[in-house]
Amino acid sequence: MKTVRHQQACQLLHNKFVVVLGDSIQRGVYKDLVLILQSDRYLTQRQLKSKGEMSFEQDCLVEGGCLNHMNNGTEYREVRQFQSDHHLVRFYFVTRVFSQYMESIMEDFQQGLKPDVVIINSCVWDISRYNSNWLEDYQENLHRFFGELSCVLPEETLVIWNLTMPLGKSIRGGFLVSEIEHKAPQLRYDVIEANFYSGTLADAYQRDVLDLHFHFRFSLQHRTNDGVHWNAVAHRSITCLLLEHIAQAWGVLLPDPLRTVGEERSFPTKRQRGAFIYFRISTKTKRYKKTNQDVDSVEVAVSVRRVTGDEVEPEGSRWRGAGGPAGAAAETGPGGGRAPVHGRMGSPRGPQTPFLPASPWPKTRQTRQKTAFRKPEQAEVTRLYLDEGGHGEGGKV
Repeated sequence: MKTVRHQQACQLLHNKFVVVLGDSIQRGVYKDLVLILQSDRYLTQRQLKSKGEMSFEQDCLVEGGCLNHMNNGTEYREVRQFQSDHHLVRFYFVTRVFSQYMESIMEDFQQGLKPDVVIINSCVWDISRYNSNWLEDYQENLHRFFGELSCVLPEETLVIWNLTMPLGKSIRGGFLVSEIEHKAPQLRYDVIEANFYSGTLADAYQRDVLDLHFHFRFSLQHRTNDGVHWNAVAHRSITCLLLEHIAQAWGVLLPDPLRTVGEERSFPTKRQRGAFIYFRISTKTKRYKKTNQDVDSVEVAVSVRRVTGDEVEPEGSRWRGAGGPAGAAAETGPGGGRAPVHGRMGSPRGPQTPFLPASPWPKTRQTRQKTAFRKPEQAEVTRLYLDEGGHGEGGKV
């Protein structure tokens, strides 16, 4: 992950309209984005905890919040907007991925200014506050939301679906009212399942997916004591991930921030990162080619063996199926059994490597394989097997 500075963010989003939709964590995403467009400062604890205030860092409260009755109900509304000479950022607080209120937001898009970037997440409220058997309702609402979004927004609008970040074992928050406190221990597992369905559907509808659950699975020290929200360091990391993703989608190169004289960049040694072999599979010719390219530019990447010192140990592989979205299978190296990528949704078994994709979802619209299906169950998954000699054969599941 690159560190994105104030000047880079301003240049990347110059004359752009960005919309953020979601819950309190998405509000933090909006606030950090507004802050980085003005300076390199981090959010304070008070700024992260505040909601519905009249003004935050020169933005304004457009609707809801302290203008109305402040509450923790599903009907709570908050619309914020930051505007400068060359930037426009708007935030909508939503508690359900598709509802009458979401339809009114769609009307804003249809009748008003079309956003260049839409950053969305809706999960925790959906699976906890509306229905105990949330799965069918959530899937149906996701279908309706992505379908409506395709009709309203122009094709050039970049839509990024954020997967929900990891929840703690013991949680408390504004959404967790006393009536549903008994659901708290199960929610961290429900979020993993909901992430799978929402990420798969988003990719099926040709939308970009940013797997924040995967990125922050080892950064739990930045989660606050309530087990739900995250501190300013985590939110700046989210901003950097989003801006890097946007830059890749637009084909923009983000140069490294200027370093002081004498400062050196440290790179991992070959011993630290291991030795890996990558193969590219062509969906037309079914040929396998050895390549040293970065894994983002290949359709299938398989790590065969990892070299550590004088010993060679099998390495769990992780790759993307050439025919479908997130449902790609994963195979271990020689002598190992199959380890599915989605055993714990974005946290595949086995050691990881910095060369492999950071998420089971295609990173941007540029690297996504265009598919003809509309539903995840119609996706086609390809598996790749390698023998001891490094030769392999693929087949459709």
